[in-house]
Amino acid sequence: MKYKRILLKLSGEALMGEQAFGIDSNRLHQYALEIRRVKEAGVEIAIVIGGGNIFRGVQAEKSGIDRVQGDYMGMLATVINGMALQSALEKIGLYTRLMSGFKIEQVCEPFIRRRAVRHLEKGRVVIFGAGTGNPYFTTDSTASLRAIEVEADVVLKGTRVDGVYTADPEKDPTAKRFSTITFKEVYQKKLNVMDMTAFTLCQENNLPIIVFDMNKPGNLYNLVSGQEVGTLIN
Repeated sequence: MKYKRILLKLSGEALMGEQAFGIDSNRLHQYALEIRRVKEAGVEIAIVIGGGNIFRGVQAEKSGIDRVQGDYMGMLATVINGMALQSALEKIGLYTRLMSGFKIEQVCEPFIRRRAVRHLEKGRVVIFGAGTGNPYFTTDSTASLRAIEVEADVVLKGTRVDGVYTADPEKDPTAKRFSTITFKEVYQKKLNVMDMTAFTLCQENNLPIIVFDMNKPGNLYNLVSGQEVGTLIN
């Protein structure tokens, strides 16, 4: 395997499958099987999952909810998704831990860096919920921060598209995909990969990012085993 320890970032929207909101059980099961295959190959796996299928903090302001309150609501949505993914993984025989950016001790452990690293070393899949525990930070920022904290080799951003393009491929059929691109080029071309806080954290800590299509069966395994999948940013 090319990578020993990975941080997998999943969007909450990806869990919707074909639904308008919520969690699609088939998609959840598919993701769990993909993760198990990589785990069985000996890779240590940490996961950050968004909450956009349930609630998005940035949209809260439009409905009159205070931004900080909305962000905390969004963080709670990531815990719900984390619990769902934890359940799906345990159902197929994996050992997991769900760790939270703030205290919700009935359902998950508080995030403690050394404990998270120990869980990974013991072969448990660690899911980080509740963002960084602070408002104004996205789950992309959480993914970058947690990856650096647990010394992951790479951030794998699983999306609906198979990499970084010159434009939005869902809107522009002439958009071309990059196989590799530098952090500097992403800045210069103003490509939308992650929010700037998350992106800068990875750049400053020399942590590569790979953007890939998580919905294509086998992609995660192929990527971790060293095949060229998606777009590598380094």
